Amino acid sequence: MKFEKILEGLGGFQSYAKDEFLFLEQDKAEGFFIIRSGQVRVFKMGEQGREIEVVRLGPGDVFGEAVAFVRGNFPAYAQAVEDTNVLFVSMEAIYQKIKEDPRLAVFFLELMARKCITLSQRIETLSLRTVRQRLAQYLLSRCGGEKTRVVRLESKKTELAKILGTIPETLSRTLKQFQEEGTIRVEDKDIAVLDCMKLKSELFS
Repeated sequence: MKFEKILEGLGGFQSYAKDEFLFLEQDKAEGFFIIRSGQVRVFKMGEQGREIEVVRLGPGDVFGEAVAFVRGNFPAYAQAVEDTNVLFVSMEAIYQKIKEDPRLAVFFLELMARKCITLSQRIETLSLRTVRQRLAQYLLSRCGGEKTRVVRLESKKTELAKILGTIPETLSRTLKQFQEEGTIRVEDKDIAVLDCMKLKSELFS
């Protein structure tokens, strides 16, 4: 059974303009969201206003369900990266549907288990890896195993800095270092990876 189709019948569509917030930290969670189009970033606000991006989500991604199930407050901010359309499903509707079809509960258990693994990997990346290693990992994930590959940045470098959990100045210095070392070549939004093996070695240094 396609539970995604069931969820579509339980919620209502909402649209958000670029940079608009879907929710703020400590807002009451009355339900959860499914992205139909656009992008959403979930982030924490650190000391002195520094943003720490937890995850970036796209079409088909579900978020906010864990907090909604415990009827808590959202622990982070959610902001539209671009014009975004989401399906909002209230918890009252979900609880009623689970009573009718308990298999829906299994769907959510599996969903949240996968997210726990993803979040654990994200925490490891931000806390245990340097900015050089994070950038290397980001580029390698888009190389597709090829020796040389041009990676097209899908967002501005300021956005990439947020994804990597750093600031634009540090990202620019790191890109410059890799370029001077002959590992990459930066041309506006294109980053040509010249030596994938050299990038891989960064992850074990």
